[in-house]
Amino acid sequence: MIIKARTESLELKLLRHLHLRTNLLEKEKLHYLNLEKGYAGELAFDDMVDGISNNWLILNDLLLEINNTMFQLDKLIITPEKIYLYEVKNFEGDYYIEKDI
Repeated sequence: MIIKARTESLELKLLRHLHLRTNLLEKEKLHYLNLEKGYAGELAFDDMVDGISNNWLILNDLLLEINNTMFQLDKLIITPEKIYLYEVKNFEGDYYIEKDI
């Protein structure tokens, strides 16, 4: 059961509108495109796991603060047995594990 649905960040929404209306500086444009790509990766991950079990509690995009430090969790899944934390990345390319640590 999804307790907190995923939403687009305000920063992504603002940059999307600015990108349509003006020429962003190269650094701003790269940041905007990375936000779009990251959000697409999070949505793809949601599609893979959000319907797996009806007795799981799922919370997306949690913004938490501990000791005056804020951090964000992409997905928190609470099952009867365990709690899972996910940080989703949407990188392209081939990745290899060369050494077992």
